[in-house]
Amino acid sequence: MESSPPPRRREFLQTAGLGLMVWPVAQAFFTSAGGALAQTAAKGTAAAGAPAVLPPLNRFPRMLQEWLVTQVRTAETRGNARREALKTKADAEAYVKSVQERIRQAFGPLPDKTPLNAKVTKVVEREAYRIEHITFESRPGFLVTGNLYLPAGLQGKVPGVIGVCGHSLNGKAAEAYQSFAQGLARQGQACFIIDPVGQGERFQYLNEKLGSRLGGGTSEHNQMGAPQALVGEFLGNWMAWDAMRALDYLLTRREIDPQHLGITGNSGGGTQTTWLCGLEPRFTMAAPSCFVTTFRRDAENELPQDMEQCPPSVLALDLDHCDFLAAMAPKPVIIMAQEKDYFDARGSAETYERLKKLYTLLGKPENIQLHVGPDPHGYSQSNREAMYRFFGKVTGIPAAAAEPMITVEKDPDLLCTPQGQVGEAGSRTLMSFTRDTAEALAKRRAGLRGDALQKAVRTVLKLSDPGDAPDYRILRGAGGRKYPSKGYCTYAVETEPQIHALLTRLSDEALTSRLPRGQTKAVLYVSHRSADAELRGDAWVQELIAASPDAAFFACDVRGIGDSQPDTCGANQFLGRYGSHYFYSAYGVMLDRPLLGQRTFDVLRVVQLLTAAGHTEIQLVGQGWGALPAAFAAVLTPAIRQVTLKHALTSFHELAIHDDQQWPNAFMLPHVLKHFDLPDCYAELQTRQLSLIEPWGAADGMKS
Repeated sequence: MESSPPPRRREFLQTAGLGLMVWPVAQAFFTSAGGALAQTAAKGTAAAGAPAVLPPLNRFPRMLQEWLVTQVRTAETRGNARREALKTKADAEAYVKSVQERIRQAFGPLPDKTPLNAKVTKVVEREAYRIEHITFESRPGFLVTGNLYLPAGLQGKVPGVIGVCGHSLNGKAAEAYQSFAQGLARQGQACFIIDPVGQGERFQYLNEKLGSRLGGGTSEHNQMGAPQALVGEFLGNWMAWDAMRALDYLLTRREIDPQHLGITGNSGGGTQTTWLCGLEPRFTMAAPSCFVTTFRRDAENELPQDMEQCPPSVLALDLDHCDFLAAMAPKPVIIMAQEKDYFDARGSAETYERLKKLYTLLGKPENIQLHVGPDPHGYSQSNREAMYRFFGKVTGIPAAAAEPMITVEKDPDLLCTPQGQVGEAGSRTLMSFTRDTAEALAKRRAGLRGDALQKAVRTVLKLSDPGDAPDYRILRGAGGRKYPSKGYCTYAVETEPQIHALLTRLSDEALTSRLPRGQTKAVLYVSHRSADAELRGDAWVQELIAASPDAAFFACDVRGIGDSQPDTCGANQFLGRYGSHYFYSAYGVMLDRPLLGQRTFDVLRVVQLLTAAGHTEIQLVGQGWGALPAAFAAVLTPAIRQVTLKHALTSFHELAIHDDQQWPNAFMLPHVLKHFDLPDCYAELQTRQLSLIEPWGAADGMKS
């Protein structure tokens, strides 16, 4: 094992208060899923009585990464062209309005404002400041906890700053975060710092000891945030709304000057700060730390991020980090980066240069600044002092030459709820809102059939016209693979530029040439995790082959599966919480091309190829993760005569109402439950001799 964690996980362990000594244990968790495919293949092969274990073929491990980089660079080029076209102040003003509209489109609608029902539960007096412990409801019954730091001896109104936290397990009580809040108060500005959902006093998955049974922080974010997509919600929008309601509360306080309202945060809080610049027009100044770079730098550097850091359709809308700050122009913004951060400081500088042009056209070049600290990732003293100076200059309250001496409060002294968790104070969970929305959509949703269902499937999966039958490469053999046939040949089917579905045809004789013709019947098997491993080690697949002696048998790995399973985002990280499967799924949503739709497109293209090769009677078979692309493809093309699905997901609705669902993010199809559900597809396929074998429920999606 590695002696120390990668930067992203190092930050989580440190901010969680776990330290680096636990890395060997943590690494075992992060990497165990990545090796599951090879272990499964080994078990399957042994079960079949094979004398030797063959690792699954993986000949295209960089395919998805190179495709993604091309897509993100293309989006960046489009965005840069928009920005380079700005020549006048009027152009710049129109651009600011445009990014505001596109950001709102990406994030979706905000809820109606409801009573805050705010309470001050405790007050702590210190010599230079006081801390008020506050709870409020950002939505009915949904509690937010926060500490309001106020300067001592107030006379008149002071600037107010909303503090948003990074991924610290203890939220607002993390040393760096209470330090900037206290530092502001010691220098004459108020700061209301709140716990993000899933952190601090806002764990959503409580155990019997009032801790998080998932570990809190990023693990909770990704678990609760994934199913939100099914009902058309985005966790980043929920977190932004909490901060916007915190601002509503701050503005009820007589001590606060409404002319000077700031927002700051680091890492995950830097994310929230950046998004809020684009969503909340009342802020008058902003200081995001350790987040702002460019989407291209993040993609090229293989940097997975949390659910709330991946806005839907953001790349399809030609938005980049700079545009969220541009939405606030020409108000004062300081971008804070770190020289040793994994959020690439080159992208921070690129963002600054883009904004410098915009601010100059708007007549306020001095209002955009860049500070690059000397440290690794974190809201270090250098960055905090840069924020103090910037906010001090904007508000006319000069900052001290150095950060005042900070007294770090103990975690229990900052708690706002009696037992330290909102769940014990009667708060609803975020998942309960998702369940309610799913149930409401189910009542409104009419069962779709025929053309209406096909249209809905194409719309939700974001499928384009496939055009003519695809070209393909003929791959050289990979040696004896112990398949249940004398020969085989694998074809790399070009489903779109830079993407290949790997299609293996079994043969009774040696095969090294183009697709054979002459057979009308074909079985197309879409694999669960690896066509290669499943052809050798899955008894059910071998039964399928034996049951169709008069049909050509094809086994297919769609993109990112088996032969093209990515080796990116770290070693053996395919199924890690920040692994490559998650990474490409998240970027698929940002590109407005969900990975499940991409994989369905691969199946459709392969079906095109088989049809062009003379196979007019095709049985489409899908297993596990391959079952849904197969099902959708069968709904969309008349070329399929028979459909067999094993371990297919029962319904998206079940994922949305199950707090502990265990399916990868790739299956969280955005907005699907507003349009249709899987039972609609299964009912439609009854006319294709559909056979559903051992369907999987919400808890089954990570089975091998």
